[in-house]
Amino acid sequence: MDKHFTVTIHDDNGVRQFNLHKFVKKALLYAVMFLLSLGLIAAGTILYLNQNIDEMQKRKEKMLDAYKELREQNSLLENAMQETQDSLLAKKKELNELSDSLSEIETLIGLKPIADESLQERVSVAKLSSSERATLLQLIPSGSPVEYHGITSKFGYRIHPTLHKREFHRGTDLRAKMNTPVYATADGIVEWAGYHKRSGFGNLVILAHVYGFKTYYGHLKRVMIKSGQFVKKGTLIAYTGNSGMSNGPHLHYEIRFIQRPLNPYYFIKWTQKHYNTIFEKEKKVPWQSLITAMSRIKVIQQTQIPQSLQLAQKSKEK
Repeated sequence: MDKHFTVTIHDDNGVRQFNLHKFVKKALLYAVMFLLSLGLIAAGTILYLNQNIDEMQKRKEKMLDAYKELREQNSLLENAMQETQDSLLAKKKELNELSDSLSEIETLIGLKPIADESLQERVSVAKLSSSERATLLQLIPSGSPVEYHGITSKFGYRIHPTLHKREFHRGTDLRAKMNTPVYATADGIVEWAGYHKRSGFGNLVILAHVYGFKTYYGHLKRVMIKSGQFVKKGTLIAYTGNSGMSNGPHLHYEIRFIQRPLNPYYFIKWTQKHYNTIFEKEKKVPWQSLITAMSRIKVIQQTQIPQSLQLAQKSKEK
Protein backbone atom coordinates (compact mmCIF):
# COMPACT_ATOMS: atom_id res chain seq x y z
CA MET A 1 0.00 0.00 0.00
CA ASP A 2 1.40 3.38 -1.11
CA LYS A 3 1.93 5.64 1.88
CA HIS A 4 1.96 9.38 1.55
CA PHE A 5 1.16 12.53 3.52
CA THR A 6 -1.86 14.75 2.77
CA VAL A 7 -1.84 18.41 3.61
CA THR A 8 -5.33 20.06 3.96
CA ILE A 9 -5.71 23.84 3.67
CA HIS A 10 -8.99 25.60 4.66
CA ASP A 11 -9.75 29.15 3.48
CA ASP A 12 -12.67 31.25 2.23
CA ASN A 13 -12.53 29.54 -1.11
CA GLY A 14 -13.00 26.13 0.35
CA VAL A 15 -10.79 23.17 1.23
CA ARG A 16 -7.66 22.12 -0.72
CA GLN A 17 -5.56 19.03 -0.27
CA PHE A 18 -1.96 18.37 -1.47
CA ASN A 19 -0.06 15.10 -1.63
CA LEU A 20 3.51 15.54 -0.34
CA HIS A 21 5.17 12.88 -2.58
CA LYS A 22 4.56 15.03 -5.75
CA PHE A 23 6.73 17.85 -4.36
CA VAL A 24 9.48 15.42 -3.49
CA LYS A 25 9.48 14.03 -7.00
CA LYS A 26 9.65 17.48 -8.56
CA ALA A 27 12.39 18.59 -6.18
CA LEU A 28 14.45 15.52 -6.98
CA LEU A 29 13.89 16.05 -10.71
CA TYR A 30 15.00 19.66 -10.52
CA ALA A 31 18.01 18.71 -8.41
CA VAL A 32 19.06 16.05 -10.93
CA MET A 33 18.62 18.45 -13.84
CA PHE A 34 20.68 21.09 -12.00
CA LEU A 35 23.43 18.64 -11.24
CA LEU A 36 23.50 17.42 -14.85
CA SER A 37 23.67 20.99 -16.11
CA LEU A 38 26.42 21.77 -13.63
CA GLY A 39 28.31 18.64 -14.69
CA LEU A 40 28.02 19.50 -18.37
CA ILE A 41 29.23 23.05 -17.72
CA ALA A 42 32.13 21.75 -15.65
CA ALA A 43 33.04 19.18 -18.31
CA GLY A 44 32.91 21.82 -21.04
CA THR A 45 35.02 24.17 -18.97
CA ILE A 46 37.59 21.45 -18.28
CA LEU A 47 37.78 20.52 -21.96
CA TYR A 48 38.23 24.17 -22.92
CA LEU A 49 40.91 24.71 -20.31
CA ASN A 50 42.71 21.51 -21.32
CA GLN A 51 42.71 22.65 -24.95
CA ASN A 52 44.10 26.06 -23.96
CA ILE A 53 46.71 24.41 -21.77
CA ASP A 54 47.82 22.21 -24.68
CA GLU A 55 48.12 25.22 -26.96
CA MET A 56 50.01 27.14 -24.30
CA GLN A 57 52.33 24.16 -23.78
CA LYS A 58 53.02 24.02 -27.52
CA ARG A 59 53.73 27.75 -27.57
CA LYS A 60 55.99 27.34 -24.57
CA GLU A 61 57.91 24.56 -26.30
CA LYS A 62 58.29 26.70 -29.42
CA MET A 63 59.49 29.63 -27.35
CA LEU A 64 61.97 27.38 -25.52
CA ASP A 65 63.28 26.11 -28.85
CA ALA A 66 63.61 29.66 -30.16
CA TYR A 67 65.31 30.69 -26.90
CA LYS A 68 67.80 27.83 -27.18
CA GLU A 69 68.52 28.77 -30.79
CA LEU A 70 69.05 32.41 -29.80
CA ARG A 71 71.35 31.35 -26.97
CA GLU A 72 73.41 29.27 -29.38
CA GLN A 73 73.63 32.18 -31.84
CA ASN A 74 74.46 34.56 -29.01
CA SER A 75 77.17 32.19 -27.79
CA LEU A 76 78.67 32.00 -31.28
CA LEU A 77 78.54 35.79 -31.55
CA GLU A 78 80.16 36.22 -28.13
CA ASN A 79 82.94 33.82 -29.12
CA ALA A 80 83.53 35.74 -32.35
CA MET A 81 83.53 39.06 -30.48
CA GLN A 82 85.94 37.67 -27.88
CA GLU A 83 88.29 36.46 -30.61
CA THR A 84 88.12 39.88 -32.31
CA GLN A 85 88.69 41.67 -28.99
CA ASP A 86 91.66 39.41 -28.17
CA SER A 87 93.12 40.13 -31.59
CA LEU A 88 92.60 43.88 -31.16
CA LEU A 89 94.15 43.80 -27.68
CA ALA A 90 97.16 41.95 -29.05
CA LYS A 91 97.57 44.53 -31.83
CA LYS A 92 97.10 47.37 -29.33
CA LYS A 93 99.72 45.84 -27.07
CA GLU A 94 102.15 45.62 -29.98
CA LEU A 95 101.48 49.26 -30.91
CA ASN A 96 101.85 50.38 -27.28
CA GLU A 97 105.15 48.54 -26.99
CA LEU A 98 106.32 50.17 -30.22
CA SER A 99 105.10 53.59 -29.05
CA ASP A 100 106.79 53.15 -25.65
CA SER A 101 110.04 52.19 -27.30
CA LEU A 102 109.73 55.14 -29.63
CA SER A 103 108.96 57.48 -26.71
CA GLU A 104 112.13 56.31 -24.99
CA ILE A 105 114.12 57.07 -28.13
CA GLU A 106 112.42 60.47 -28.45
CA THR A 107 113.24 61.24 -24.82
CA LEU A 108 116.85 60.31 -25.36
CA ILE A 109 117.20 62.64 -28.35
CA GLY A 110 115.06 65.38 -26.78
CA LEU A 111 111.84 65.14 -28.81
CA LYS A 112 108.42 65.30 -27.21
CA PRO A 113 105.64 63.46 -29.13
CA ILE A 114 102.82 65.64 -30.51
CA ALA A 115 99.28 64.27 -30.34
CA ASP A 116 98.49 65.00 -34.00
CA GLU A 117 101.71 63.39 -35.25
CA SER A 118 101.40 59.92 -36.77
CA LEU A 119 103.48 57.00 -35.53
CA GLN A 120 105.23 56.78 -38.91
CA GLU A 121 106.28 60.44 -38.72
CA ARG A 122 107.48 59.97 -35.15
CA VAL A 123 109.61 56.99 -36.22
CA SER A 124 111.29 59.06 -38.94
CA VAL A 125 112.00 61.87 -36.49
CA ALA A 126 113.38 59.52 -33.85
CA LYS A 127 116.11 58.38 -36.25
CA LEU A 128 117.97 61.70 -35.96
CA SER A 129 121.66 61.13 -35.41
CA SER A 130 123.98 63.25 -33.32
CA SER A 131 125.27 64.92 -36.50
CA GLU A 132 121.71 65.82 -37.50
CA ARG A 133 121.10 67.31 -34.07
CA ALA A 134 124.27 69.33 -34.45
CA THR A 135 122.99 70.51 -37.85
CA LEU A 136 119.72 71.59 -36.21
CA LEU A 137 121.62 73.59 -33.60
CA GLN A 138 123.73 75.11 -36.39
CA LEU A 139 120.75 76.25 -38.49
CA ILE A 140 118.30 77.31 -35.76
CA PRO A 141 119.28 79.96 -33.15
CA SER A 142 120.80 78.33 -30.08
CA GLY A 143 123.11 79.38 -27.29
CA SER A 144 123.92 82.88 -26.05
CA PRO A 145 125.05 85.63 -28.48
CA VAL A 146 127.32 87.04 -25.76
CA GLU A 147 129.18 85.52 -22.86
CA TYR A 148 126.30 84.77 -20.52
CA HIS A 149 126.21 86.76 -17.27
CA GLY A 150 122.46 86.78 -16.67
CA ILE A 151 119.40 88.75 -17.79
CA THR A 152 118.49 92.31 -16.89
CA SER A 153 114.99 92.29 -18.43
CA LYS A 154 112.94 89.19 -19.28
CA PHE A 155 110.64 88.41 -22.21
CA GLY A 156 107.03 89.57 -21.67
CA TYR A 157 105.18 92.57 -20.25
CA ARG A 158 107.25 95.13 -18.33
CA ILE A 159 107.61 98.85 -17.57
CA HIS A 160 109.82 100.33 -20.30
CA PRO A 161 113.03 101.69 -18.68
CA THR A 162 113.02 104.95 -20.68
CA LEU A 163 109.37 105.43 -21.69
CA HIS A 164 108.15 104.42 -18.18
CA LYS A 165 104.99 102.74 -19.44
CA ARG A 166 103.82 99.14 -19.53
CA GLU A 167 104.46 97.37 -22.82
CA PHE A 168 105.31 93.95 -24.18
CA HIS A 169 109.04 93.22 -24.28
CA ARG A 170 109.58 91.08 -27.40
CA GLY A 171 113.08 90.01 -26.46
CA THR A 172 115.51 89.50 -23.61
CA ASP A 173 118.07 92.03 -22.34
CA LEU A 174 121.36 90.25 -21.66
CA ARG A 175 123.77 91.74 -19.17
CA ALA A 176 126.94 92.84 -20.99
CA LYS A 177 129.59 95.51 -20.59
CA MET A 178 130.38 98.04 -23.31
CA ASN A 179 132.22 96.54 -26.32
CA THR A 180 131.34 92.93 -25.46
CA PRO A 181 131.65 90.73 -28.62
CA VAL A 182 128.32 89.63 -30.12
CA TYR A 183 128.20 86.40 -32.13
CA ALA A 184 125.63 84.96 -34.56
CA THR A 185 123.60 82.22 -32.89
CA ALA A 186 122.90 80.37 -36.18
CA ASP A 187 123.83 80.38 -39.85
CA GLY A 188 121.97 83.08 -41.76
CA ILE A 189 121.82 86.04 -44.10
CA VAL A 190 122.24 89.62 -42.83
CA GLU A 191 118.89 91.30 -43.43
CA TRP A 192 119.75 94.56 -41.65
CA ALA A 193 123.04 95.96 -40.36
CA GLY A 194 123.08 99.58 -39.21
CA TYR A 195 121.20 102.25 -37.32
CA HIS A 196 117.44 101.62 -37.00
CA LYS A 197 115.72 104.72 -35.67
CA ARG A 198 112.07 103.62 -35.85
CA SER A 199 112.53 100.59 -33.59
CA GLY A 200 114.45 102.46 -30.90
CA PHE A 201 117.14 99.76 -30.95
CA GLY A 202 119.81 102.13 -32.28
CA ASN A 203 122.48 100.12 -34.09
CA LEU A 204 120.69 96.91 -35.03
CA VAL A 205 121.55 93.62 -36.73
CA ILE A 206 118.82 91.34 -38.10
CA LEU A 207 119.76 87.85 -39.27
CA ALA A 208 117.38 85.73 -41.36
CA HIS A 209 117.74 82.00 -40.74
CA VAL A 210 116.20 78.91 -42.33
CA TYR A 211 112.69 77.58 -41.57
CA GLY A 212 111.28 81.07 -40.79
CA PHE A 213 113.52 82.08 -37.89
CA LYS A 214 115.02 85.55 -37.38
CA THR A 215 117.28 87.00 -34.68
CA TYR A 216 117.55 90.67 -33.62
CA TYR A 217 120.60 92.21 -31.88
CA GLY A 218 119.95 95.75 -30.60
CA HIS A 219 121.59 98.73 -28.87
CA LEU A 220 124.97 97.90 -30.46
CA LYS A 221 128.02 100.16 -30.50
CA ARG A 222 129.74 98.80 -33.60
CA VAL A 223 128.39 96.58 -36.41
CA MET A 224 130.99 94.30 -38.03
CA ILE A 225 128.98 92.90 -40.95
CA LYS A 226 127.06 94.22 -43.95
CA SER A 227 123.55 93.70 -45.27
CA GLY A 228 123.31 90.71 -47.63
CA GLN A 229 126.34 89.00 -46.16
CA PHE A 230 126.20 85.30 -45.24
CA VAL A 231 127.35 84.50 -41.71
CA LYS A 232 127.90 81.22 -39.93
CA LYS A 233 127.04 80.39 -36.35
CA GLY A 234 129.70 81.90 -34.09
CA THR A 235 130.66 84.70 -36.50
CA LEU A 236 131.52 88.01 -34.79
CA ILE A 237 128.78 90.38 -35.93
CA ALA A 238 128.99 93.36 -33.55
CA TYR A 239 129.98 94.81 -30.16
CA THR A 240 127.51 95.73 -27.45
CA GLY A 241 126.75 99.36 -26.67
CA ASN A 242 124.11 101.78 -25.49
CA SER A 243 122.62 103.16 -28.73
CA GLY A 244 118.93 103.94 -29.25
CA MET A 245 116.44 104.06 -26.37
CA SER A 246 118.63 102.43 -23.75
CA ASN A 247 119.42 103.24 -20.13
CA GLY A 248 122.80 101.45 -20.07
CA PRO A 249 125.09 99.01 -21.92
CA HIS A 250 123.44 95.65 -22.64
CA LEU A 251 122.32 93.49 -25.57
CA HIS A 252 118.69 93.37 -26.63
CA TYR A 253 118.23 89.90 -28.17
CA GLU A 254 115.09 88.73 -29.99
CA ILE A 255 114.09 85.52 -31.74
CA ARG A 256 111.09 85.41 -34.07
CA PHE A 257 109.44 82.54 -35.89
CA ILE A 258 107.39 83.66 -38.92
CA GLN A 259 107.25 87.11 -37.27
CA ARG A 260 105.97 85.77 -33.94
CA PRO A 261 108.22 86.64 -30.99
CA LEU A 262 109.59 83.70 -29.01
CA ASN A 263 111.13 83.62 -25.56
CA PRO A 264 114.90 83.81 -26.26
CA TYR A 265 115.78 82.30 -22.87
CA TYR A 266 114.81 78.78 -23.99
CA PHE A 267 117.02 79.11 -27.09
CA ILE A 268 119.93 80.58 -25.09
CA LYS A 269 119.87 77.45 -22.89
CA TRP A 270 119.45 75.10 -25.88
CA THR A 271 122.64 73.04 -26.29
CA GLN A 272 123.63 69.45 -27.06
CA LYS A 273 123.75 68.80 -23.33
CA HIS A 274 120.27 70.24 -22.74
CA TYR A 275 118.86 69.22 -26.10
CA ASN A 276 115.32 68.35 -24.99
CA THR A 277 114.61 71.61 -23.11
CA ILE A 278 113.46 73.58 -26.14
CA PHE A 279 110.90 70.97 -27.23
CA GLU A 280 109.31 70.94 -23.78
CA LYS A 281 109.26 74.70 -23.23
CA GLU A 282 108.63 76.35 -26.61
CA LYS A 283 105.15 75.42 -27.90
CA LYS A 284 104.84 78.00 -30.70
CA VAL A 285 107.14 76.09 -33.06
CA PRO A 286 105.93 72.87 -34.81
CA TRP A 287 109.11 70.98 -34.03
CA GLN A 288 108.00 67.62 -35.39
CA SER A 289 107.15 68.89 -38.85
CA LEU A 290 110.28 71.06 -38.90
CA ILE A 291 112.57 68.15 -38.10
CA THR A 292 110.70 65.92 -40.54
CA ALA A 293 111.26 68.52 -43.28
CA MET A 294 114.95 68.66 -42.40
CA SER A 295 115.18 64.86 -42.55
CA ARG A 296 113.53 64.83 -45.99
CA ILE A 297 115.97 67.46 -47.26
CA LYS A 298 118.82 65.26 -46.08
CA VAL A 299 117.35 62.25 -47.92
CA ILE A 300 117.10 64.31 -51.12
CA GLN A 301 120.69 65.44 -50.71
CA GLN A 302 121.85 61.88 -50.13
CA THR A 303 120.18 60.73 -53.36
CA GLN A 304 121.13 63.70 -55.52
CA ILE A 305 124.81 64.05 -54.54
CA PRO A 306 125.79 60.48 -55.54
CA GLN A 307 123.97 60.98 -58.86
CA SER A 308 125.92 64.19 -59.46
CA LEU A 309 129.18 62.43 -58.65
CA GLN A 310 128.33 59.61 -61.07
CA LEU A 311 127.55 62.10 -63.85
CA ALA A 312 130.80 63.97 -63.16
CA GLN A 313 132.72 60.68 -63.24
CA LYS A 314 131.17 59.68 -66.53
CA SER A 315 131.90 63.05 -68.14
CA LYS A 316 135.49 62.82 -66.88
CA GLU A 317 135.89 59.36 -68.42
CA LYS A 318 134.68 60.67 -71.80
